[in-house]
Amino acid sequence: MKKTPLLTVGLPAVMLLASLSPAEVRLPAVIGSNMVLQQQSEAPLWGWADPGEKITIRAKWKKGRARAKADADGKWTAFLTTPKAGGPYTIRIKGANTIKLENVLVGEVWVCSGQSNMQWSVSNSNNSAEEIAGAQYPNIRLFYVKRKVADTPQDDCEGAWRECSPETIPEFSAVAYFFGRNLHKQLDIPIGLIHTSWGGTPAEAWTRRPILEANEQFAPIVRRYDKMVAAYPKTLEAYNKKLARWTEASKRAKAEGKQPPGKPRPPRGPGNPHTPGGLYNAMIAPLIPYAIKGAIWYQGESNASRAYQYRTLFPAMIKNWRDDWKQGDFPFYFVQIAPYKNQNPEIREAQLIAMKNTANTGMVVTTDIGNPDNIHPKNKQDVGKRLALWAMAKTYGRQDIVYSGPIYKGMKVEGDKIRIFFDHIGGGLVAKDGPLTHFAIAKKEGDFVPATAVIDGDTVVVSSDNVKEPADVRFGWQNTPEPNLFNKEGLPASPFRTDDRKGITHGIL
Repeated sequence: MKKTPLLTVGLPAVMLLASLSPAEVRLPAVIGSNMVLQQQSEAPLWGWADPGEKITIRAKWKKGRARAKADADGKWTAFLTTPKAGGPYTIRIKGANTIKLENVLVGEVWVCSGQSNMQWSVSNSNNSAEEIAGAQYPNIRLFYVKRKVADTPQDDCEGAWRECSPETIPEFSAVAYFFGRNLHKQLDIPIGLIHTSWGGTPAEAWTRRPILEANEQFAPIVRRYDKMVAAYPKTLEAYNKKLARWTEASKRAKAEGKQPPGKPRPPRGPGNPHTPGGLYNAMIAPLIPYAIKGAIWYQGESNASRAYQYRTLFPAMIKNWRDDWKQGDFPFYFVQIAPYKNQNPEIREAQLIAMKNTANTGMVVTTDIGNPDNIHPKNKQDVGKRLALWAMAKTYGRQDIVYSGPIYKGMKVEGDKIRIFFDHIGGGLVAKDGPLTHFAIAKKEGDFVPATAVIDGDTVVVSSDNVKEPADVRFGWQNTPEPNLFNKEGLPASPFRTDDRKGITHGIL
């Protein structure tokens, strides 16, 4: 009998066979088991495969089928029709291989972003032990985007969906959790929270660089960064020399029993979290086009020194997100930063102006729950609750909810007094703990002086014996305002001013 020769395959042949084998279908991190898909939407599901590969998606609900074909770059996108809130479901995605997604819910999805007060964890908030122990909400799902900076838009991020539990909640965003918990309790449906934030970061880091470059008000931000990058080698060299001198001085001080000198701070280099567009590229772009209901935002501290610029920068960032998500003017609710001793009042004014000038936005006022000596107030429960009030009223149609404190509407000079009109008075205006405080009044171009303010129906009448021809009023116009004007529902009035005098941040770009 003639034997068949044994075929030996060399390394080049193995490599050839490997290159000819189909690539496995791959999904981005945000699409996975335990996720929440936006209810009653055409939810995009996407990933990568071999060019031309056909992808079939099947979900365990009516009309839960979709198809796609990978393009020349291997990217594919399918749109899955989702039902009303419910689950859990299983989804199978099949190409050269099959991916099984389990424990998937359908409900409401919110992106939660900003800087340190959004990043602030449940474990560092008020009543943390009690809050963590009670965080058993399997129908609230959490996705925490790993912090990263990138020079170009990325197609994926690091993270995974997890059920909310005492084990998963401690390091999650407190504001996001308390917001989501309020929604979950009131709507009684699954809630998905995508947390993507980074402490100490400015709004320009969360905005695409081309948008900044194209606007003369924002372009200086990019130029400063590019100048820093160009100078970085020399800056780093100088820092290393300082560090070497410090090391020697520190050794001598310790040997002599003296206090070591302060250690020099390393310079910011390329790819730091202040990079224009850097956080958008790495922590927002990979989430798009995941179907969402809206976004909540807590940021502004790092832009306070350029508050006047923030009047337009912040709305530009919101527009950037909305344009790229292609879901219309989705709800965008944010927190007016809390009173703090080193924070000027112009940043709160910039946030108020942004709300008034940007469609489908809402602002939570926190003058009553801040900490003048700590930029990170621990009461995140009320912050989340107030954000949820906006969502319940404006997004989910609860017309019986008062969702905002009084917002300045207009004024009228009446002799030696000025009458102030408000929106969002709710059940009526009230002064907590005594007469109204934090009002000031001035004549035209005159100095502002403390004023007497009295509630008169749905208005406030402001006056001072020292100002006979008043022209303008300011309210809560301090670094650490703690005024006591509220509506009867307990929501504080936003600080405001009626004048438009140039402030200390005017012209700073």
